[in-house]
Amino acid sequence: MTDRPPLSPRPPSSPKAAGGRWGDLGVRVVSGLVLAGLGILSVLAGGWVFLAMTLVIYALMAWELAALSDQPAHPIMRAGIAALAGLGLALAQAQGWGVLALALAPLALALTPRKDAALISVYSLAMLLSAHAFIALDHRGAVIVVWLVCIVVASDVFGYFAGRSLGGPKVWPSISPKKTWSGTVAGWLGAALVGLGFVLVEGGGWGLVAISPAVALASQLGDIVESLIKRRAGVKDASRLIPGHGGVIDRFDALIGAILAVWLLELVLPLPLGNML
Repeated sequence: MTDRPPLSPRPPSSPKAAGGRWGDLGVRVVSGLVLAGLGILSVLAGGWVFLAMTLVIYALMAWELAALSDQPAHPIMRAGIAALAGLGLALAQAQGWGVLALALAPLALALTPRKDAALISVYSLAMLLSAHAFIALDHRGAVIVVWLVCIVVASDVFGYFAGRSLGGPKVWPSISPKKTWSGTVAGWLGAALVGLGFVLVEGGGWGLVAISPAVALASQLGDIVESLIKRRAGVKDASRLIPGHGGVIDRFDALIGAILAVWLLELVLPLPLGNML
């Protein structure tokens, strides 16, 4: 990844300008289908395949965080922080290390020259905690992971089409200029429908219909926090690794928020999973 200049208006010749408000839809759909296919395969395989996929994804996100914030640019340090994130996450699964190992990459981010070191290191710790919780959820059963991912996807898809079609007031224009209240509420509706589907098909408890929109809200907050980080870094995308979506964090920021929400909810009360386990 290379350093990029501050945000600037999108040139008229860009795909978005050429196709209007839906100009990026084709690329987003293709990239989304590829990601969904890889995700489905890893969830169905479970075990070490799911673990390896999670390690790679979160290591790439740590690399992007380092690249967004290091001053001056230091490619070797970026790679080192990505390696620490993957190593810490792997060690966290081993008996005797626990979640303390997750602090390796955040400490490296906090102690090296970079912009917004405190914000970046705290975000990276939250990110790796979500990865650890995600792996724990997979150990309990693939259907829980599928429910969680479906909420994030439904919130994103419903929000995308409602926001582009209906428009309206922005949620936080200075941080996330594309996010509208119409898209946000549509995302909650999509999540509720996912919860209803898992009640009817998988035997989940009816509380899932109420909890799913709350998880969707957390996923939307995860997207906003990552938008704040990018705004402060002066970039539109965390990287250009995923066509139509930008960086890996750009695609998985909402999942981070959703996973953390489920983890925190379970600290207070058991999830109404019913027969899903």
